[in-house]
Amino acid sequence: MAMEPNRLEAFSDGVIAIIITVMVLEMKVPHGVDLAALAPVLPVFLTYVLSYVYLGIYWNNHHHMFKMAESIDGSVMWANLHLLFWLSLLPFTTGWMGENHFERWPTVLYGFNLLCCALAWYVLQARIIRCQGGDSRIARALGRDLKGKLSPLFYLAGIALAWLGEPPAGVALFVFVALMWLVPDRRFERAITNR
Repeated sequence: MAMEPNRLEAFSDGVIAIIITVMVLEMKVPHGVDLAALAPVLPVFLTYVLSYVYLGIYWNNHHHMFKMAESIDGSVMWANLHLLFWLSLLPFTTGWMGENHFERWPTVLYGFNLLCCALAWYVLQARIIRCQGGDSRIARALGRDLKGKLSPLFYLAGIALAWLGEPPAGVALFVFVALMWLVPDRRFERAITNR
């Protein structure tokens, strides 16, 4: 049974807002009164910024993709919940990596969380295309989806680097992927304006 996607989009917006709120509430205020007191919390703040950017990317692209979806079915709803599950773990992995100053296992887990978010996004995209049809506007807008296919490879490389004892190099790859996606997906914007 096909349904309109507006309720799913509103629910997802609320969940992402809550995830961001939980993430910022996890940041602890330093007890010192000078600027030097901020130095120990700098890794936590930098990790928060990276995760905030990632959540913004997912929210933005989610919005654009669902603007093109004319209807959804139950499989899309479950795929969306699957994505929200992995996104909801970002406050935990963000906090662990930041609190432990980008050490090996926290960075590996953070990268694994990002990888699972990317794979869940792919599943959601595939379910929407299946619901809309292979010749739908969404399918045409995505095309070959090179960025979508490269991102998991960069996450895997970042995870491997962190696991091999180079967490800063792994984090650099996670930042690189975020920069790749920072600009809203123009494929969706073009398809929305060229109805």
